[in-house]
Amino acid sequence: MRIQSFTRLSLFAILAITLFSCKDEKEEFATEKISDYMPVTPGKYITYRLDSLVFTRFDQVAVIRKYQVKHVVDALITDNLGRPSYRVYKYIRDSVNASSWTPAQPWIPAGSYFITPLSDQLEVIEDNLRFIKLHLPIKDGFSWKANAFLPNKPYATKYFFSNDNDIQDWDSYYDGTPTSFSYRGINYADVLTVGSLDSTHNIPVTLPTAFGYKTKVLDKYAKNIGLVYRDFILYEYQPDTNPGGPNFAYRGFGITMWMIDHN
Repeated sequence: MRIQSFTRLSLFAILAITLFSCKDEKEEFATEKISDYMPVTPGKYITYRLDSLVFTRFDQVAVIRKYQVKHVVDALITDNLGRPSYRVYKYIRDSVNASSWTPAQPWIPAGSYFITPLSDQLEVIEDNLRFIKLHLPIKDGFSWKANAFLPNKPYATKYFFSNDNDIQDWDSYYDGTPTSFSYRGINYADVLTVGSLDSTHNIPVTLPTAFGYKTKVLDKYAKNIGLVYRDFILYEYQPDTNPGGPNFAYRGFGITMWMIDHN
Protein backbone atom coordinates (compact mmCIF):
# COMPACT_ATOMS: atom_id res chain seq x y z
CA MET A 1 0.00 0.00 0.00
CA ARG A 2 2.80 2.37 0.83
CA ILE A 3 4.44 1.61 -2.52
CA GLN A 4 1.17 2.28 -4.36
CA SER A 5 0.65 5.53 -2.44
CA PHE A 6 4.21 6.64 -3.20
CA THR A 7 3.73 5.79 -6.87
CA ARG A 8 0.49 7.77 -7.03
CA LEU A 9 2.11 10.75 -5.33
CA SER A 10 5.06 10.57 -7.72
CA LEU A 11 2.79 10.47 -10.74
CA PHE A 12 0.79 13.40 -9.36
CA ALA A 13 3.99 15.41 -8.81
CA ILE A 14 5.22 14.68 -12.34
CA LEU A 15 1.85 15.63 -13.80
CA ALA A 16 1.78 18.87 -11.80
CA ILE A 17 5.31 19.81 -12.87
CA THR A 18 4.42 19.07 -16.51
CA LEU A 19 1.30 21.21 -16.38
CA PHE A 20 3.08 24.15 -14.75
CA SER A 21 5.97 23.81 -17.19
CA CYS A 22 3.58 23.97 -20.12
CA LYS A 23 1.90 27.01 -18.58
CA ASP A 24 5.25 28.76 -18.08
CA GLU A 25 6.27 27.93 -21.62
CA LYS A 26 3.08 29.41 -23.04
CA GLU A 27 3.54 32.55 -20.96
CA GLU A 28 7.17 32.86 -22.01
CA PHE A 29 6.37 32.75 -25.72
CA ALA A 30 3.13 34.73 -25.65
CA THR A 31 3.92 37.83 -27.72
CA GLU A 32 2.30 40.31 -30.03
CA LYS A 33 3.00 39.94 -33.73
CA ILE A 34 5.63 42.02 -35.48
CA SER A 35 3.06 42.83 -38.15
CA ASP A 36 1.02 44.64 -35.47
CA TYR A 37 3.72 47.32 -35.35
CA MET A 38 4.90 47.24 -38.96
CA PRO A 39 1.93 46.55 -41.26
CA VAL A 40 3.03 46.28 -44.89
CA THR A 41 0.11 46.42 -47.29
CA PRO A 42 0.61 47.72 -50.84
CA GLY A 43 -0.78 51.25 -51.03
CA LYS A 44 -0.13 52.06 -47.39
CA TYR A 45 1.73 55.33 -46.80
CA ILE A 46 3.12 57.35 -43.92
CA THR A 47 4.16 61.00 -44.18
CA TYR A 48 6.85 62.33 -41.86
CA ARG A 49 8.31 65.66 -40.95
CA LEU A 50 12.09 65.25 -41.11
CA ASP A 51 14.76 67.46 -39.56
CA SER A 52 18.18 66.74 -41.03
CA LEU A 53 21.28 67.87 -39.16
CA VAL A 54 24.20 68.76 -41.44
CA PHE A 55 27.44 70.66 -40.94
CA THR A 56 28.39 73.50 -43.27
CA ARG A 57 31.16 76.13 -43.60
CA PHE A 58 33.98 73.62 -43.57
CA ASP A 59 32.03 71.36 -41.19
CA GLN A 60 32.06 73.96 -38.42
CA VAL A 61 28.43 75.17 -38.36
CA ALA A 62 25.44 72.97 -37.54
CA VAL A 63 22.36 73.52 -39.73
CA ILE A 64 18.92 71.90 -39.53
CA ARG A 65 17.26 71.37 -42.90
CA LYS A 66 13.53 70.66 -42.78
CA TYR A 67 11.62 68.39 -45.13
CA GLN A 68 8.54 66.27 -45.50
CA VAL A 69 9.06 62.68 -46.61
CA LYS A 70 6.49 60.12 -47.66
CA HIS A 71 7.02 56.33 -47.55
CA VAL A 72 4.66 54.34 -49.78
CA VAL A 73 4.47 50.53 -49.77
CA ASP A 74 4.53 49.57 -53.46
CA ALA A 75 4.41 45.82 -53.98
CA LEU A 76 5.47 42.39 -52.77
CA ILE A 77 8.64 41.34 -54.59
CA THR A 78 11.62 39.01 -54.03
CA ASP A 79 14.76 40.40 -52.43
CA ASN A 80 18.32 39.53 -53.47
CA LEU A 81 18.27 36.57 -51.07
CA GLY A 82 15.17 35.12 -52.70
CA ARG A 83 12.81 36.04 -49.86
CA PRO A 84 9.37 37.69 -50.11
CA SER A 85 9.91 41.38 -49.45
CA TYR A 86 7.96 44.62 -49.77
CA ARG A 87 9.37 47.48 -51.82
CA VAL A 88 8.81 50.93 -50.33
CA TYR A 89 9.21 54.10 -52.37
CA LYS A 90 10.34 57.35 -50.73
CA TYR A 91 9.37 60.87 -51.77
CA ILE A 92 10.60 64.20 -50.42
CA ARG A 93 9.65 67.88 -50.53
CA ASP A 94 10.29 71.04 -48.57
CA SER A 95 8.60 71.21 -45.17
CA VAL A 96 6.40 74.20 -46.14
CA ASN A 97 2.76 73.11 -46.07
CA ALA A 98 0.16 74.19 -48.58
CA SER A 99 -1.98 77.18 -47.68
CA SER A 100 -4.50 79.42 -49.36
CA TRP A 101 -1.68 81.41 -50.94
CA THR A 102 1.15 78.87 -51.11
CA PRO A 103 0.58 75.67 -53.10
CA ALA A 104 2.15 72.48 -51.83
CA GLN A 105 5.40 71.63 -53.50
CA PRO A 106 5.39 68.46 -55.60
CA TRP A 107 6.80 65.23 -54.23
CA ILE A 108 10.20 64.29 -55.64
CA PRO A 109 11.27 60.61 -55.81
CA ALA A 110 13.98 59.91 -53.23
CA GLY A 111 14.81 56.25 -53.72
CA SER A 112 13.44 53.08 -52.19
CA TYR A 113 14.09 50.43 -49.58
CA PHE A 114 12.83 46.95 -48.74
CA ILE A 115 10.97 45.48 -45.77
CA THR A 116 11.35 41.74 -45.30
CA PRO A 117 9.09 40.12 -42.68
CA LEU A 118 10.46 36.79 -41.40
CA SER A 119 9.08 34.30 -38.91
CA ASP A 120 10.80 35.89 -35.90
CA GLN A 121 12.16 39.23 -37.10
CA LEU A 122 11.69 42.09 -39.53
CA GLU A 123 14.54 43.28 -41.72
CA VAL A 124 14.95 46.55 -43.60
CA ILE A 125 17.44 46.91 -46.44
CA GLU A 126 18.27 50.49 -47.39
CA ASP A 127 21.31 51.78 -49.30
CA ASN A 128 22.57 48.17 -49.32
CA LEU A 129 22.60 48.16 -45.50
CA ARG A 130 20.62 45.41 -43.78
CA PHE A 131 19.05 46.08 -40.36
CA ILE A 132 16.97 43.87 -38.05
CA LYS A 133 14.44 46.47 -36.93
CA LEU A 134 12.08 44.27 -34.86
CA HIS A 135 12.51 40.86 -33.29
CA LEU A 136 10.34 38.40 -31.38
CA PRO A 137 9.41 38.16 -28.61
CA ILE A 138 8.03 41.66 -28.17
CA LYS A 139 8.78 41.91 -24.49
CA ASP A 140 10.17 44.63 -22.25
CA GLY A 141 13.95 44.31 -22.04
CA PHE A 142 14.36 41.77 -24.84
CA SER A 143 17.46 42.64 -26.90
CA TRP A 144 19.06 41.63 -30.19
CA LYS A 145 21.89 42.69 -32.51
CA ALA A 146 20.02 44.93 -34.96
CA ASN A 147 23.17 45.73 -36.97
CA ALA A 148 24.63 42.22 -37.13
CA PHE A 149 24.60 42.19 -40.96
CA LEU A 150 26.26 45.58 -41.45
CA PRO A 151 29.77 45.78 -42.89
CA ASN A 152 32.67 47.24 -40.95
CA LYS A 153 32.32 51.05 -40.69
CA PRO A 154 29.25 51.22 -42.97
CA TYR A 155 29.28 55.04 -43.20
CA ALA A 156 33.00 55.42 -43.88
CA THR A 157 32.48 56.35 -47.53
CA LYS A 158 30.45 59.42 -46.50
CA TYR A 159 31.76 60.49 -43.11
CA PHE A 160 35.24 60.56 -41.64
CA PHE A 161 34.34 59.67 -38.07
CA SER A 162 34.58 56.80 -35.60
CA ASN A 163 30.96 56.58 -34.39
CA ASP A 164 30.25 53.41 -36.38
CA ASN A 165 33.42 51.52 -35.45
CA ASP A 166 31.63 48.79 -33.46
CA ILE A 167 28.11 49.23 -34.82
CA GLN A 168 27.61 45.48 -35.33
CA ASP A 169 27.81 44.95 -31.56
CA TRP A 170 25.17 47.50 -30.57
CA ASP A 171 22.14 46.08 -28.81
CA SER A 172 18.62 47.08 -29.68
CA TYR A 173 16.00 46.44 -27.03
CA TYR A 174 12.35 46.98 -26.17
CA ASP A 175 12.14 49.79 -23.66
CA GLY A 176 8.98 49.28 -21.64
CA THR A 177 5.58 48.20 -22.89
CA PRO A 178 3.46 49.96 -25.53
CA THR A 179 2.15 53.25 -24.22
CA SER A 180 1.04 56.71 -25.37
CA PHE A 181 3.61 59.10 -26.83
CA SER A 182 3.46 62.80 -27.66
CA TYR A 183 5.86 64.85 -29.78
CA ARG A 184 5.49 68.41 -31.05
CA GLY A 185 1.79 68.49 -30.26
CA ILE A 186 1.03 65.18 -32.00
CA ASN A 187 -0.25 62.32 -29.89
CA TYR A 188 0.30 58.66 -30.70
CA ALA A 189 -1.28 55.63 -28.98
CA ASP A 190 0.03 52.08 -28.32
CA VAL A 191 3.63 53.01 -29.11
CA LEU A 192 6.43 50.44 -28.84
CA THR A 193 9.87 51.92 -28.11
CA VAL A 194 13.04 50.35 -29.51
CA GLY A 195 16.14 51.77 -27.87
CA SER A 196 19.78 51.33 -28.76
CA LEU A 197 22.99 53.23 -28.14
CA ASP A 198 22.56 56.65 -26.52
CA SER A 199 25.92 58.17 -25.64
CA THR A 200 27.28 61.73 -25.52
CA HIS A 201 30.65 63.22 -24.60
CA ASN A 202 31.63 66.91 -24.75
CA ILE A 203 28.48 67.75 -26.76
CA PRO A 204 27.58 70.61 -26.62
CA VAL A 205 31.28 71.43 -26.75
CA THR A 206 32.48 72.87 -23.46
CA LEU A 207 36.16 72.01 -23.90
CA PRO A 208 37.26 73.04 -27.42
CA THR A 209 40.52 71.08 -27.27
CA ALA A 210 38.83 67.78 -26.32
CA PHE A 211 37.27 65.20 -28.60
CA GLY A 212 33.48 64.91 -28.48
CA TYR A 213 30.72 62.76 -29.93
CA LYS A 214 26.99 62.13 -29.92
CA THR A 215 25.39 58.82 -30.84
CA LYS A 216 21.68 58.16 -30.46
CA VAL A 217 19.47 55.53 -32.08
CA LEU A 218 15.79 55.42 -31.11
CA ASP A 219 12.71 54.16 -32.95
CA LYS A 220 9.03 54.21 -31.96
CA TYR A 221 6.34 52.10 -33.63
CA ALA A 222 2.59 52.63 -33.20
CA LYS A 223 0.29 49.64 -33.30
CA ASN A 224 -1.47 49.17 -36.67
CA ILE A 225 0.46 52.14 -38.14
CA GLY A 226 4.22 51.51 -38.19
CA LEU A 227 7.19 53.74 -37.51
CA VAL A 228 6.05 57.06 -36.02
CA TYR A 229 9.28 58.51 -34.62
CA ARG A 230 13.01 58.11 -35.22
CA ASP A 231 16.21 59.61 -33.84
CA PHE A 232 19.31 58.54 -35.75
CA ILE A 233 22.22 60.75 -34.77
CA LEU A 234 25.89 59.95 -35.39
CA TYR A 235 28.47 62.71 -35.28
CA GLU A 236 31.68 63.69 -33.56
CA TYR A 237 33.58 66.84 -32.75
CA GLN A 238 37.19 66.74 -33.88
CA PRO A 239 39.18 69.42 -32.00
CA ASP A 240 41.72 71.82 -33.41
CA THR A 241 45.18 70.24 -33.31
CA ASN A 242 46.85 73.12 -35.11
CA PRO A 243 47.80 76.12 -32.91
CA GLY A 244 47.25 78.37 -35.93
CA GLY A 245 43.58 77.22 -36.20
CA PRO A 246 40.70 77.19 -35.78
CA ASN A 247 40.62 73.90 -37.66
CA PHE A 248 38.05 72.00 -35.62
CA ALA A 249 35.32 70.11 -37.46
CA TYR A 250 32.10 68.22 -36.91
CA ARG A 251 31.78 64.96 -38.85
CA GLY A 252 28.57 63.04 -39.24
CA PHE A 253 24.83 63.57 -39.47
CA GLY A 254 21.56 63.53 -37.56
CA ILE A 255 18.00 62.66 -38.50
CA THR A 256 14.87 63.25 -36.42
CA MET A 257 11.57 62.33 -38.05
CA TRP A 258 8.01 61.96 -36.82
CA MET A 259 4.74 60.93 -38.44
CA ILE A 260 2.31 63.68 -39.44
CA ASP A 261 -0.09 61.71 -41.67
CA HIS A 262 -0.93 58.15 -42.73
CA ASN A 263 -3.70 56.09 -44.32
